[in-house]
Amino acid sequence: MPTVDLPQGRVNYRVAGPPDNTLPPVVFVHGILVNGEMWTGVAAALAERGIRSYTPDLPLGAHTVAMKPGTDISPRGVARLVLSFLEALDLTGVTLVGNDTGGALCQFVIDTDSSRIGRLVLTNCDAFDRFPPPPGGLIMKLISGPRRLRLAAGPLRWTAVRHSPLAYGPFTARPLDAELTRRWVTPLLTDAGVREDTARFMRGIRPASLLDVSTRLGAFTRPVLLLWGTGDRFFKLSLGRRLAQAFPDARLIEVEGGHTFLPLDEPDRIASEISTFLVPA
Repeated sequence: MPTVDLPQGRVNYRVAGPPDNTLPPVVFVHGILVNGEMWTGVAAALAERGIRSYTPDLPLGAHTVAMKPGTDISPRGVARLVLSFLEALDLTGVTLVGNDTGGALCQFVIDTDSSRIGRLVLTNCDAFDRFPPPPGGLIMKLISGPRRLRLAAGPLRWTAVRHSPLAYGPFTARPLDAELTRRWVTPLLTDAGVREDTARFMRGIRPASLLDVSTRLGAFTRPVLLLWGTGDRFFKLSLGRRLAQAFPDARLIEVEGGHTFLPLDEPDRIASEISTFLVPA
């Protein structure tokens, strides 16, 4: 897997699609306690359509390389890391695509510096003061110390627990891959630096901060596409509709039955919609 050294630390990333295409690059942003593999199916389907994409593993709990000591790992800090990634790879005109917590990070990115962003795609994600949706806020407060996080993560060694309603189970309409979820939790179980990064990110999540960003979403005048799974009990369709109204140039497409992890539920559908968004008929 390629790596890039940023001011914040070393970041692994995935790249797919032809290097010599003329279409703008796509950059995927994942959520908390997963890594860039959330987007593998979508990236592969886009590659078949000739679209190149990049997916960094962000310091949100499933990354394998801890950040440098003292790095700002608040949501705003991780947004700056995404911007550092775009700068390091000299990516411009980017179609930025976010899911779950990654959708909130995309909103922080465009609020911080949108100069490299040409389009924005949001799938089911945090918005306004729903950051995170209940009961996520209470859970994060309870486990947002490295020791408590280690204790809470311990049972995730077992597939039945990882795939239960208490963990990843409610976030997808399709059966989860046990090896994929094992890769997601292994860094949290084995690396103290990863746990420290994750705990710091959790402590930095505040509903008021994303609500403040939402007051400025209207300043992003480039095209926005929202792909929203209708079966999501955490980020309901009403939230997607409200988010679409916050942008001057946004379109909402409903994806019937999709849950929070829409990239896992409907990778081909998402790739098709992104491709059409990039190259309208």
